[in-house]
Amino acid sequence: MKMSVILGKKQIILASLVTILGIAVYLNYIFTDTGNADLLTASSSETTQSGSEETERYGEAQLTGAEVSESDYFTEARLSRRKARDEAIETLAQTLGAEQTDDGEKELAAEKALAVSAQIESENKIETLVKAKGFTECLAYVDSGSARLVVQTEGLTAETANQIKNIILEETGLSAENISIEEING
Repeated sequence: MKMSVILGKKQIILASLVTILGIAVYLNYIFTDTGNADLLTASSSETTQSGSEETERYGEAQLTGAEVSESDYFTEARLSRRKARDEAIETLAQTLGAEQTDDGEKELAAEKALAVSAQIESENKIETLVKAKGFTECLAYVDSGSARLVVQTEGLTAETANQIKNIILEETGLSAENISIEEING
């Protein structure tokens, strides 16, 4: 018995969008730094001394630093952004994969997935290009109508601000009044 699979136009588009979304999530994972999440560390054993006896507490979280430096800000912000995006992507993937979802809802979810993918790609490109200009840390947020960049610098001159704004303009196509640049002294 020979099984034949008939692929319709919608199934091909859906498979393409899911593939693009997967690639975008992978690229976002590769290009963001997650190695410095050391504000909270799990302590395998913490030993305290009270008089002459020792007590051990296993599996408790230990706060290792109360101050948040600028680099920790960027790490925390990237982790937060990734977590929010991963949750949104998971919800969209569940909507696309659900059998009881009608075609209109699937098309809307596919459009949203494509928009999220485009935002992730734009943010990664902007961050890479700004870092290529000599900045050590930056973080881009791109929405459908605005873009915001947080950059670590000792002082932002008008010339470098214009260079950054031009990078964002070229990548997003937004108007200049919808772009904001915030600096964190580092």
